[in-house]
Amino acid sequence: MAKRKVRSVSKTPTDEERSRHQRIREQIEQEKPELIALGRQIKARHAKLREAVATLKATRESLGLSLADIRDRTGIEKGNLSRLENATDPNPTIGTLSRYADAVGKEIVIALIDKAEPGRAPPESDRRWC
Repeated sequence: MAKRKVRSVSKTPTDEERSRHQRIREQIEQEKPELIALGRQIKARHAKLREAVATLKATRESLGLSLADIRDRTGIEKGNLSRLENATDPNPTIGTLSRYADAVGKEIVIALIDKAEPGRAPPESDRRWC
């Protein structure tokens, strides 16, 4: 098969294109702090979820249960359980976590709390348990 030559074509942007690109860059810079903060919030939520999954895995191991045992108790395939336990950013359903927790003698508890001001936790009386 013959190799095709690839030519690079470069054109000088017009003043209008430069101006449009500059406006886009400025908009990105304005939105960047908000996006970074949102990313940190999402990462913190994932950290809590990773911690819960790690607790389930540690409990499974301390009980001497294999993934096959958990599969038999939950109906969740071994491959899915392995991915859940080893994922850097797991995103299981509540049902999946609940089934896994039940299989190792744990219970999932979901709490809704009012958002606090940055750096300040809400009062205990503001917590609502589901």
